[in-house]
Amino acid sequence: MKTITAFVVRAIGICIHYPRWVIAAAVVIAIVSTWYAATHFSMTTDINQLISSNSPGRQRELAFEKAFPQFDMIVAVIDAPTPELVAEATAALVGKVSPQKNFFRSIDEPQGGSFFAQNGLLFAPLEQLGPQVTMLTQAQRLIQVLAGDPSLRGVLRALQFGLLGVQSGRLKLDDMVWPLTLGANTLDQVNGDKPGSFSWHVLVRGQEPKPNDLLRFLRIQAVLDYSELEPGLKASDAIRQAAADLKLGSAYQAHVRLTGPVPMNDDEFATIKENAALNAVLTIAVVLFILWLALRWWRIIFAVFVSLAVGLSITAALGLLMVGSLNLISVYFAVLFVGLGVDFGIQFSVRYRAERHEVDGLYEALLHAGRRAGAPLTLAALATAAGFLSFLPTAYKGLSELGLVAGVGMLIAFATSITLLPAMLSRLKPRSEPHPLGYAFLAPVDDFLERNRVPILVVTAIVILGASPLLYWLRFDFNPMNLRNRNVESVATYLQLEKDGLGGANDIEVLEPTLAAADQAAAKVRALPQVARAVTLSTFIPDQQPQKLALIEEAATKLGPALSPPTVSAPPTDAENVAIINSTVDALNKLADAAPGRGADAAQRLAAALTALAKGDQAARQRADVAFVQPLKTALDDLRSLFKAKEITRENLAQNLVEQWIAPDGKARLQIAPSGNANDNATLRTFAHDVQQVEPNATEGPISILEARRTIITAFLQAAAWALLSIAVLLWITLRRLGDVLLTLIPLLVAGVVTLEICVAIDLPLNFANIIALPLLLGVGVAFKIYYIMAWREGQTKLLQSVLTRAVTFSACTTATAFGSLYFSSDPGTSSMGKLLAISLLTTMTAAALFQPVLMGKPREEDVQKHARRKHAGAAN
Repeated sequence: MKTITAFVVRAIGICIHYPRWVIAAAVVIAIVSTWYAATHFSMTTDINQLISSNSPGRQRELAFEKAFPQFDMIVAVIDAPTPELVAEATAALVGKVSPQKNFFRSIDEPQGGSFFAQNGLLFAPLEQLGPQVTMLTQAQRLIQVLAGDPSLRGVLRALQFGLLGVQSGRLKLDDMVWPLTLGANTLDQVNGDKPGSFSWHVLVRGQEPKPNDLLRFLRIQAVLDYSELEPGLKASDAIRQAAADLKLGSAYQAHVRLTGPVPMNDDEFATIKENAALNAVLTIAVVLFILWLALRWWRIIFAVFVSLAVGLSITAALGLLMVGSLNLISVYFAVLFVGLGVDFGIQFSVRYRAERHEVDGLYEALLHAGRRAGAPLTLAALATAAGFLSFLPTAYKGLSELGLVAGVGMLIAFATSITLLPAMLSRLKPRSEPHPLGYAFLAPVDDFLERNRVPILVVTAIVILGASPLLYWLRFDFNPMNLRNRNVESVATYLQLEKDGLGGANDIEVLEPTLAAADQAAAKVRALPQVARAVTLSTFIPDQQPQKLALIEEAATKLGPALSPPTVSAPPTDAENVAIINSTVDALNKLADAAPGRGADAAQRLAAALTALAKGDQAARQRADVAFVQPLKTALDDLRSLFKAKEITRENLAQNLVEQWIAPDGKARLQIAPSGNANDNATLRTFAHDVQQVEPNATEGPISILEARRTIITAFLQAAAWALLSIAVLLWITLRRLGDVLLTLIPLLVAGVVTLEICVAIDLPLNFANIIALPLLLGVGVAFKIYYIMAWREGQTKLLQSVLTRAVTFSACTTATAFGSLYFSSDPGTSSMGKLLAISLLTTMTAAALFQPVLMGKPREEDVQKHARRKHAGAAN
């Protein structure tokens, strides 16, 4: 201990003897470090690089992603009021973005495109296909009218043809409620000068469309730039710009929303970045105010701030030199450095102020501060660095690199605090201290703690042990969706899709050696109650094709001439449209009068809408023509394509579809979807467990998330063990007393246990974000406990009213401010991190300032005598 103190005092002595050289050297080093950091700064936002690739689970994940690299993508969700409009909008968007190869590698439409447009009927169950084909052939005359005259006139002629069926008795007017209602709904929108569109697909189905009928998906593999905070932002912006250029909203009443891994990660980074500059300015302002409360003199504050800035620039340069590129976790080294590194500056400066009150000379006060604070600062820096460096051997690469950079940063912060800081103070020459710096008003609390030491220890032990069963319910929320802002477009879209059963982000994937092996595995997992569906390439080869093709070919033979008439009528004039509208109104009213009921009500409503259309201006009738005819042309084209279905075999499957399910080396993909709520933690855990029992090589989705959780928790447990061991050894080497080592570590463990108990009590689960608060708890906790044990070993009493408590209090306030703004973030993960940091700082401060002095009790008699002699010697000087 004497050697450490002598080293620190000698370093301070040299620095205050040659302050200009020290300051000049620090400025040069800071400039070089800043230049290096600025010119070599690199950051990857690839979350896949946060965990080591050496674990079996991660290797399976990497093997699958190597075979099928298209899964880190943007999912564009297009919705519109009718199936026809959404199909047209999707086709227009694909045509617009496909040529932009600088932004997009590939674009695929699942369950869409020419393959499904031609072969869609083959995927219908045979028992449903027969009635569908029969219904279409029975509508041959209507189809012929519509195909031969695709206009508003043709639509009304088809309606009149149906009304003739009612008039002749072949149909009842009540049988036409559905088409009459759909037509009236569309015309009400047109007459109200609102966007309207008629759906022929909905008409044929005879029921309201399902959510998936009005949605189309585009899976877009984007060109990502991981050097940017939002790697896919340029690609996302290009999609949004394409939608704006196409005027999808006005032309097709369509909306385009982006979700998937890339937009959700980008939105998360954007949320974190939101108001970052304002928060940084406010944080700096509050930190400066706290420093003013602690140090009072702006010259001292300036010296601490410069020392901190120089240390940060050196740490940034060395960090980039050591790890090459920062990741999403290691980039937090700067926040940790400010939050923890400022503690050394505050501790030394407050000690200097206290010594300056006792010794008026500036240089003497600086040297005395070195004698009093040198050993505690050194031990705290080494212990904190050891705690951070304990993350190095773990498989959590993101935290491992953070531990390396932050550990080195703690040593740099300590070095600047005993070199540059005293050198600057010696040049700035702060004023002397007229008043003592302790908290004399806390004397009654000190006396109370001293008088009631045993009861306080007993009550504390009872409370902590009594609450320990809470730890059984400590949760780790492994669902990344709970860490995202549900109000941003990408997350809100994802959650809505999951609610409607249209998601897929929590599907499990299996890489099998062949398609036959994948089919066998699919058959096994389909038997599990937790599995909703299992898909391989064979899923896209329909069964019972000969029977289905026979039905389709028979219908094509009958409907082919109707769908492709030799001539198409010329577009009608407005006068012709008005005439046929009026004749249709007359027919509807006559039938309604003749047969009261639901059909009559629907007919009268449609007649009223048509009357309003006839009396309106020509623009209204043009809008009606677009509303009915544009989707009609789409529906007729779809029908023509469906009747061209051919037998599907493995050999003639669409190439883009095959590439999604068969890798170039022949390995096959098996996709397994969960049943139940795909965003429920219990459901996902059971789903992952049961699938792995059948298919041990399964990966992705909840399996990858759970394995990442396991890796992270294991990393923290390993790091905690190594940290406690290394800190204990360091304390033993320095303190040479097992009892003193325990008096340092027990309050640290108490703070950790109480923090976790509070988390359970307030229902704050650990997660991938807030677990980063635990290294901070370790760093701050070790430092504070060391300060108090060292002061106690020196024979100091009344610690609560001492200068040390002042320094620890303001250091904790500064650290809390540095991290406190995180709590107010709109990103749930960042906010939970700020909340856990606040709790951990509160428990650490309480354990250090209140519990540890009570645990230590009165100093040993020989330590008290040493302290008295030292104080007497200081007064004599």
